[in-house]
Amino acid sequence: MYKFPIKSLFIASTFLLGINSISAQDGLVNSLKINASEKSKESFKFTEIIDLANTSIKNQGSSGTCWSYCTNSYLESEMIRLGKQPVELSQIYSARNVYIEKGKNYVRMHGAVTLGDGGALHDVINMYAKYGALPQELYTGLNYGTSKNKFAEMGALMEGVLAATVKNPNGELTPNWEKAYTAVIDSYLGQVPESFNYKGKNYTPQTFAKEVVGINPADYIEISSFTDSPYYAKSMLMVPDNWSFDLIYNVPLNDMTNIIDNALKNGFTVAWASDVSEKSFSWKNGVAYVPAKNIDDMTAAEKENMFNGPKPELEITPELRQKAFDNYQTTDDHAMHIVGLAKDQTGKEYYVVKNSWGTTNDYKGYLYVSKNYVKYKTTAFMVNKAGIPADIAKKLGV
Repeated sequence: MYKFPIKSLFIASTFLLGINSISAQDGLVNSLKINASEKSKESFKFTEIIDLANTSIKNQGSSGTCWSYCTNSYLESEMIRLGKQPVELSQIYSARNVYIEKGKNYVRMHGAVTLGDGGALHDVINMYAKYGALPQELYTGLNYGTSKNKFAEMGALMEGVLAATVKNPNGELTPNWEKAYTAVIDSYLGQVPESFNYKGKNYTPQTFAKEVVGINPADYIEISSFTDSPYYAKSMLMVPDNWSFDLIYNVPLNDMTNIIDNALKNGFTVAWASDVSEKSFSWKNGVAYVPAKNIDDMTAAEKENMFNGPKPELEITPELRQKAFDNYQTTDDHAMHIVGLAKDQTGKEYYVVKNSWGTTNDYKGYLYVSKNYVKYKTTAFMVNKAGIPADIAKKLGV
């Protein structure tokens, strides 16, 4: 139902740009500006069913770090759920550590793996387990006079160092390439403190993660649904930003929303990675759904009113979902944080989603995303194992 050639061109340009996925992120946000209707907010009447605690809306700026903003927001809500005073965690500390590990992986793979600025939900958990965490106020990543992230220049230099390393002009690698690469990152984002004082007590990043944040990385798993892998088993997440080749749990289509619903009803929020480069995703209006009618077949009036109130939706099947993924109609564009459940005036349910693009849309940084959209366009989501329904957890062996 979506225009394949345009999306294919967008994907191809992202791959060709490599580290300039930063530019691709900016292009994605700008492309969504036209997806809006004039009277959307007054035409929808949303009633909150579940509203779970979360921290303030952030803005990832000109950086492809949505995955870090999303998952750190998720960890902050986990702190609240555990009865802790939430700490706004440094998204750029997580990203900085991913850049280091991604660079090592890139060299080991002779450059034959995705570089770029993107990442996956599991990256934050993996970096938390290895490097710990820092409060956002201590490590902002704004080390050169900007008020928002602006990573393009840094990205180009990182790519240059890695390209020269892989080319290997000496015929044998020295350890110095890692020092040079790390120095580029730290010159832009700031050096990591070995220890620091927080509220009168000294910590290292590792002790801060253990004593203040207090989550167990082993409690969190990623889930998706694909027909080309066995259900209730682990499979590779086949998206370019899975540079670490992590595995996810594969479940039937309806289990995805069953798991998310169960998690929300039991006080667990959910980190969500999805395709958002769709004409039925409106950042401005804060609504996403799957129209029952092919957009190319809509009249001009129907297109103008796409987000003015509830509309019928397409029925999503496992086959339709898989086809969209295999045809590059579903791509790993963005990550956000599911923090609640709502219904419109017809009774249809939507997930309440926290974004990281600031507060400029109709719902001050939040969106209402239909369950059908989540079924169709999810690439993966992360949940605490304790939020999974018991029967599904037993099948997964978690």
